Amino acid sequence: MKNLLLALSLSIFSLGSLAAPVVIANPAGPDALSKAEVKKLFLGKLKKLPNGTPPVVIEYKEGDALRASFHDAATGKSEAQLQAYWSKLIFTGKAKPPKTAASPSVAVSEVAGNAAAVAYVDEADVTDAVKVVYKP
Repeated sequence: MKNLLLALSLSIFSLGSLAAPVVIANPAGPDALSKAEVKKLFLGKLKKLPNGTPPVVIEYKEGDALRASFHDAATGKSEAQLQAYWSKLIFTGKAKPPKTAASPSVAVSEVAGNAAAVAYVDEADVTDAVKVVYKP
């Protein structure tokens, strides 16, 4: 019984610490993005940012918890759906996959160094080098 209560407590605690992903851009990039723009952007359908610049989208590797949380909220796609979606686009030559970052700090660094870069990170990982352009 004690172990069950401990497991339940840990489960509740981990639910409370779920990531709160936000979309970030370079300070010279767009000031804001709509939910529709974010969805199109991370599905490879938005070819230009509001300022006319082709975007450099930064994503995380398959299986990353932040990726799953973000796509659930922003694109409505599960990990399996994303994999199938991108496989089809890449196979047909309709799109190139987004650039991948190994960690939120790498994503922030990439966005800070490229005016066309857009990524998502946990809100706690946002620094002064980037700005939040979308918050679900």
